[in-house]
Amino acid sequence: MAAAATAAVTIGPTAALVAEEGPSGEAAPAAAPPPQAPAASAGPRLSRLPLARVKALVKADPDVTLAGQEAIFILARAAELFVETIARDAYFCAQQGKRKTLQRKDLDNAIEAVDEFAFLEGTLD
Repeated sequence: MAAAATAAVTIGPTAALVAEEGPSGEAAPAAAPPPQAPAASAGPRLSRLPLARVKALVKADPDVTLAGQEAIFILARAAELFVETIARDAYFCAQQGKRKTLQRKDLDNAIEAVDEFAFLEGTLD
C-alpha cells in the first residue's frame, strides 16, 4: 500500500496549507487556512532587533520627520541581514585560520575580501 505524501504551502507569515495526495496520485482538497491572528498576538517575532530602539535611532536623524512602522521594520530587518552576512563571511575567515571564535582580524579580512563591504574599509581602525 502506498503511503500518502504531504506537501506544505506557506501562505503569509504564520499560516500553512497542507495538501495530501491520495492513492491515485491526485491531490485531495486542501483544508481552509486557519484564521489570521491579530497583529498584537504573541506569535513568533519577525525581527530580532527591538523596534523601539530602531525607531529611536531613526528619529535621532535630523533629516527624518516621520517614520512609519513598516519603514522601521524594514530597516531593522535589513540591519539583521547585514549583520548576519558580515558575521558569516567573517566566520569563514576564522575557519580558514582553523578557529571557531571570531576575532577583529576576521572582520577586517572579510571587509577586504568581499566587495560589498568596501564601504567599511578603515572603519574598524
